[in-house]
Amino acid sequence: MEFSLRFPGRILFGRDERHASADLIARYGARVALVRGRSVDWADTLEDALREAGRTVEVIISRGEPSYPDLRDALERLREMRPDCVVAVGGGAVLDLGKALAALIPAASDPIVHFELVGEGRPLNAPPLPFIAIPTTAGTGAEATRNAVIQFPEHRRKVSLRDDRMMASLAIVDPALTDRCPRAVTLASGLDALTQVIEPYLCSRANILTDALCRDAIPRAIHALVQLMAEESTNARDEMARASLFGGMALGNAGLGAVHGFAGVIGGQSGAAHGAICGRLLPGVLQANRAAVASDAAMVARFDEVADWLGEGLAVAWTDAFTALERQIDEWGLPRLGAMGVDSDEIEEIARLSKSSSSMAANPVTLGEDVLCDILRAAF
Repeated sequence: MEFSLRFPGRILFGRDERHASADLIARYGARVALVRGRSVDWADTLEDALREAGRTVEVIISRGEPSYPDLRDALERLREMRPDCVVAVGGGAVLDLGKALAALIPAASDPIVHFELVGEGRPLNAPPLPFIAIPTTAGTGAEATRNAVIQFPEHRRKVSLRDDRMMASLAIVDPALTDRCPRAVTLASGLDALTQVIEPYLCSRANILTDALCRDAIPRAIHALVQLMAEESTNARDEMARASLFGGMALGNAGLGAVHGFAGVIGGQSGAAHGAICGRLLPGVLQANRAAVASDAAMVARFDEVADWLGEGLAVAWTDAFTALERQIDEWGLPRLGAMGVDSDEIEEIARLSKSSSSMAANPVTLGEDVLCDILRAAF
């Protein structure tokens, strides 16, 4: 089996690892671009520590899902500053914005040419700045991936900027930063983390290392999510942060599948939260894919492994695991697609556009447009 591996230059994982951030970031230079979410209190502490260390800090506030106009505005500010590195503190959207800025600040060309679908998908023409990722949610695994997802409102699409050199120089994953995360965010991000360890395990480009990461993470993710939906738990927060990190490492070195193939299109059209979309579609995609691979004994065995792990976490028989996951998601209160603002009249268009996404290309089997439409209808 042939495969290549890409990981962050250095990963620090564990409670209280955030306290090493300022000293480590200061080593990257005198000028720091700090990209942060609005409600991340710890980012204030980090900013103060960097200024006390004599570093110049330019702050970019990320307000929700990053759009291309947001990216262009931030680029204009930061190119004047000429930062030595970019630090992102926040959820997946914040990390994506920071990653894109680190990639594009040194680039001499029009940024649009480097994006897939809406541009030409060209490789970067200059090395990115060092990027330091500090996630405050456990879901996207963006601290360990080599792409940034940006929304293009005029195209109603979410599109990736992708280059092998966009991998973080340093990823600091401190589960304490996810403590007391709101329940709705915990649910959506947790389902995203679960999806991102299941899809790489089942995708057409899985390899022996990503398999090892996913086999460890899938049982942890479902058990942690069940616990967090019942009560706050430090141990479950730690387990979910680990699963999220492993998911980012796995998807970046294998691939994803139909859930994420749908999610980019739906998110771009509706503005619905990425993790919520993934969670709502995961059970239906699992069932459709399992039916489609019925004649492939090796793939059937993989699906049955996933069903066994999910069944154990949900305390149901493995034979009922995929339908039980959907029932449980309903009980946890995750909205259906219609309630997220997705228009049911656009089902056929969503299915058509999703077929061309990069994530769909790694799905374990090619699903027909009629099957894709059935999955979407069942999620309304």
